[in-house]
Amino acid sequence: MVKILLSERGINYESLGSTTFKNEHMTQAVEPDACFYIQNQGAVISKNRLDLTVDPPPDLVIEIDITSRTQLDNYQILGVPELWRYAGGELQINVLQVGQYVQSNSSPTFPGIPIIDLVNRYVQQSQVSGSSQAIQAFRTWVRENL
Repeated sequence: MVKILLSERGINYESLGSTTFKNEHMTQAVEPDACFYIQNQGAVISKNRLDLTVDPPPDLVIEIDITSRTQLDNYQILGVPELWRYAGGELQINVLQVGQYVQSNSSPTFPGIPIIDLVNRYVQQSQVSGSSQAIQAFRTWVRENL
């Protein structure tokens, strides 16, 4: 869904999937389910390995909590500006403000777009009609409404 939003809006990005991130201040590494470099996309183009002492953290990280709950501490230490956590059938958006995550009803990456409602709606639809149909319906929504 993030890739569709970025592509349909003509925003350049780099998707690094579930890359492992760790720096010297963290007690353990984190491996998000998906991560995106959007504002900092140019900083990671063509890099095979990131050095978080010089390279920025991802702009947006997505964690899907099915078997365990994501701990926010290490993402805060990394300085990831926006963390989406999907758990229990609901999306939660966390935005980094003064070094701490604050829960938000909207995404700074996609201002004015009802991300929480859209994700919840189309994930539920995918469980009824299948993921490909839900993705097509979401793409249609984006094209008609943005």
